[in-house]
Amino acid sequence: MRWSESFIFTLKEAPKDAETVSQRLMHQAGMIDKVASGIYTFLPSGLAVLQKISAIIRKHLNACGCQEILMPALQPASLWEESGRWGKMGQDMITFKDRHERRLLLGPTHEEVVSDLVRKYVKSGKHLPVILYQIQTKFRDEIRPRFGIIRAREFLMKDAYSFDMTDKDSESSYQTMRDAYIKIFSECGLSVEVQTADSGVIGGKFSEEFVASGECAELEVGHIFKLGTEYSKKMKVLFTDSDGTLKPVVMGCYGIGVSRILSAVIEGNYDKAGIIWPFSLAPWQATLIPINTANSAMMEAAMNLHDSLVQTGWNLLLDDRKESAGVKFADADLLGIPIRIVFGKKLSEGKVEIKMRNKSNAQDIPLEGLELFLRDTTRNASV
Repeated sequence: MRWSESFIFTLKEAPKDAETVSQRLMHQAGMIDKVASGIYTFLPSGLAVLQKISAIIRKHLNACGCQEILMPALQPASLWEESGRWGKMGQDMITFKDRHERRLLLGPTHEEVVSDLVRKYVKSGKHLPVILYQIQTKFRDEIRPRFGIIRAREFLMKDAYSFDMTDKDSESSYQTMRDAYIKIFSECGLSVEVQTADSGVIGGKFSEEFVASGECAELEVGHIFKLGTEYSKKMKVLFTDSDGTLKPVVMGCYGIGVSRILSAVIEGNYDKAGIIWPFSLAPWQATLIPINTANSAMMEAAMNLHDSLVQTGWNLLLDDRKESAGVKFADADLLGIPIRIVFGKKLSEGKVEIKMRNKSNAQDIPLEGLELFLRDTTRNASV
């Protein structure tokens, strides 16, 4: 991708209302744009990181047998009345009436909708266990949206729901999801602490939250719940056991704040120059910087390497702007791109300068061995 053809706009100054490092850096790096209080547009680089987080989540959940669905954000109030939760979230819930005077809400969570789904199709124990999940936008009318996308009114969330025949089976599903969460956060470059938590309006008999370190440690990035039969009894999510009796399914629910992970990673990975993305989440794996775009040899070498690496699966940003080297280096650091490849004076010797974002030193590498060097470096090092 060429910078000159991309929708990337960096800022020297942070917004005056930026309360955290992540909020400041995301604005300065051109990852998000504030539409209104607690409402943000994700720009291309920010969306690229969200998509990488989502891919990591899908990889680990699919590996443990979870199945992805997509439920509607718009929900009828009748389901929440059936579960007994209507009104319990107070003014945090965004509700309204349609033209037929039917009460609706924009979903802050989906226990009711998924319970309604499962009771329609799961009729016997042979259909269990099952774990369903989605990655979808949620809505909560926060009284005071804070910390940018950390506490927003609209946010991206992964929510999963397990359905089992017995408490023992449900405990197994819970532990499976708990283990998957540890793997997900680790691959995202997050250090988390697991704490026993208050289940709040979600309910259930036990829950744990995953808290990331950083300025906003209160960034909760994940929460898992043992719901038991609280919803299934009220909403008649029943199955026929082997002895012919009807029993309520035993449920669990599991949430990950996808957009919160983005903020939490930045809070733990930055310096005075900008973001330091782990290689797994970086919007681009490397940036190619020709020092002088008027130099045809530099531009040709940069474009040839760009095209060659892209064909082998690399995601690269070619900084072809007519800007000074200092501006390009500063923007590369601000964006947090893990690898900087500089085409400068050493190009006449067949060499480029390589600088890793998380290291202070640079080194000269022959162009002919560059791809092998990059693969070895990214395979063996955490960048």
